[in-house]
Amino acid sequence: MVKLSVVVPFFNVQTYAPDALKSLALNAREDFEFLLVDDRSTDGTPELLERAAADLPGAVFLGRDENGGLATARNTGLDAARGEYLAFLDGDDWLAPGHLARTLAAIEALNCDFVRTDHVQVTGRARSVQRVPYGPEGVVADPRAGILPAGRATAVDYPFAWAGMYHRRLLDRGLLHFTDGLRTAEDRPWIWRLHREARSFAPVGLPGVFYRRGISTSLTQIGDERQLDFIRAFDQVLSEAAADRESDLLLPKAVRTYCAIIAHHIGSIERFEPAVARKLRAMSAAALARMPRAVLEQALDSMDTERSTLLRGLRRRGPAGAAA
Repeated sequence: MVKLSVVVPFFNVQTYAPDALKSLALNAREDFEFLLVDDRSTDGTPELLERAAADLPGAVFLGRDENGGLATARNTGLDAARGEYLAFLDGDDWLAPGHLARTLAAIEALNCDFVRTDHVQVTGRARSVQRVPYGPEGVVADPRAGILPAGRATAVDYPFAWAGMYHRRLLDRGLLHFTDGLRTAEDRPWIWRLHREARSFAPVGLPGVFYRRGISTSLTQIGDERQLDFIRAFDQVLSEAAADRESDLLLPKAVRTYCAIIAHHIGSIERFEPAVARKLRAMSAAALARMPRAVLEQALDSMDTERSTLLRGLRRRGPAGAAA
């Protein structure tokens, strides 16, 4: 029986894939499987994965016929997963030796739907531990308790799918698949749905995932139109929060987070191609116009002056004015 399935998507990461694969080897167990999903890479990544599938215990190579983005690649792995538990890793990151076994022991001891782990952020030579913004550790809680309050960072603001482990019952309930085709912010509607609909979770510390930040192959560093998928992702967060039985509690958090993300992108708009920048302003203004007016006003009032002024100006100009 497969105890744990680890879904690992790769796209054009031949420089970093060897580190990820070596770390999987240092986590291998006879009851673990590693689903290596190539999202139609155009460099040497597929050859690395094919060799790994032959040499790495439990590894399975899954090559996609066309590039679909991170969400779709993860779904490909989930569809093939056989494990009682599931975990994720990205192809340009890596794991500490034994991290998967330690996390598995934690979730089995706690007997909850999912656990969330801390991680190590790697920026060049600098490393820093990033904590799950929820406590205390090792105590099972209602996942909804990880959504609020609106005015500070909470568990839904820590959306990294690879920072945790998940019981198969969540997959069977349809809670682990990602929105197909999203190329950025794919983890935002995913983490919100998990915290709204799962029954139990716990943070457990265990910072054993090493996350590379700021590398040139990362989509967050590329200013093309794929970045604009954050609008579609947060529209989904907003619509699902509005349909929730506790919408009056959840909408202020969803709207405030959406506004903060818009302000972040508009504030660094110079990294986008000119045509994409114009589209970003227009789509952001349209998104603000779709938000519940009273909730939006409350969110803007709660933000610092710089971001609030930026967003109010964008809203006044509207989609047409913002595009111009």
